[in-house]
Amino acid sequence: MAVLCRGRHRWKNISSLRVWTRSLTGQYDYDLVVIGGGSGGLACSKEAAGLGLKVAVLDYVEPSVRGTKWGLGGTCVNVGCIPKKLMHQAALLGTAVKHARKYGWQISGPVYHDWATMAEAVQNHVKSLNWGHRVQLQDKKVTYLNMKGSLVDEHTVKGLTKAGKEVNVALECAGFLTGVGLDTTVMVRSIALRGFDQQMAGLVTDYMEAYGTKFAWKCVPKRLDKLSSGALRVTWTDTQTGNEHEDTYDSVLWAVGRAPETKAVGLDKLGVQLNKETGKIVVGADESTSVPNIYAFGDIGEGRPELTPTAIKAGKLLARRLAGQSTELMNYDSVPTTVFTPLEYGCVGLSEHEAEKRYGKDNIEVYHAFYKPLEFTVAGHDANQCYIKVVCERDGDQRILGLHFTGPNAGEVTQGFAMGFQCGATYSHLLQTVGIHPTCAEEVVKVNITKRSGLDATVTGC
Repeated sequence: MAVLCRGRHRWKNISSLRVWTRSLTGQYDYDLVVIGGGSGGLACSKEAAGLGLKVAVLDYVEPSVRGTKWGLGGTCVNVGCIPKKLMHQAALLGTAVKHARKYGWQISGPVYHDWATMAEAVQNHVKSLNWGHRVQLQDKKVTYLNMKGSLVDEHTVKGLTKAGKEVNVALECAGFLTGVGLDTTVMVRSIALRGFDQQMAGLVTDYMEAYGTKFAWKCVPKRLDKLSSGALRVTWTDTQTGNEHEDTYDSVLWAVGRAPETKAVGLDKLGVQLNKETGKIVVGADESTSVPNIYAFGDIGEGRPELTPTAIKAGKLLARRLAGQSTELMNYDSVPTTVFTPLEYGCVGLSEHEAEKRYGKDNIEVYHAFYKPLEFTVAGHDANQCYIKVVCERDGDQRILGLHFTGPNAGEVTQGFAMGFQCGATYSHLLQTVGIHPTCAEEVVKVNITKRSGLDATVTGC
């Protein structure tokens, strides 16, 4: 979360409380105070400092009920993108070891995974990033304060010292847990990957089931009991039949997303408008809130993508506007993203369903293809869910509205094509692009079968 106050701010000590306030002369100690040291807040603060503003960052992590806490960097660095991708890589390496035998590697004895070794390595890397962020703030001359910040008024921030939640969390975690050899079950109350193209979501979960992950569909948990053995007994209800079921597990992960911490920062006292259902801050195109001098961006903004790169870019652009160096606004259209499930899913632009809603089913054309990655062939790896879908306007130049890809390295593939969306890419541009052979990405520029045709979209040959 990053909630920003523009204007110079003064602060004073009141026992364990530090309060930034306006002096009688109308001067302030800071041009910008950032509450929240996540990716967006850090990017904004460093950018503003580089443009000559005097900046302070307040960041404090409330320990969990089990005492877990972490350092500077926010969700992405500590409990999100970074550890997730590293553990996903651990699972991919396990699959690669199994495939290696088919490629001639002689691996004697059983191959097993040691969780403690992986956890230590991941945590050490995260700690190095925590330290790196602190060094960067120091180098940029940004004041870092390990305090819980809140707003007193549009020019006053207070900080309390120690003395005084994502749509795809669940599938990514289940994927790498299965990949390192753990018996894993995902309980889904409605649909998987809400907000994503549901055809693609179905391919992802189909692959995961074939990969070994179990699913309890249309089920909701009823109770959780800890047994004398230390195991956890979960009781749940199948919403389709009304039947009750139970089973025991070693661990239970509640992948129910994150709630914004907007109640603890004094927004209600200032009259900052919130969405009552989500608790997020209502913001304008320039990240402004309903109160002058207070801005919000990143995950905390209503309707904003909960993605690290958008928060970083929005933070930098806001800093430049506040410093009077630019008027550019953040473009939230066609933001690419990837779900790091065992079969990765990358997308940019509209889902097929959303394109139909906006343009009408008869006004869009969907090109698609089922393909087999070359690296899957020798290993005999299942490729039934490796799929590409390009959603276009049907008439004219056939502007591309959405691109969806499941397969190896989906994030790398999608990132490259995402730039084309900023340039108004069309289906003709796609066909004019020469592919790199042999790659999975080249299959995107070769798609030529439409869903409307009803023809077999399976790629054959090179």
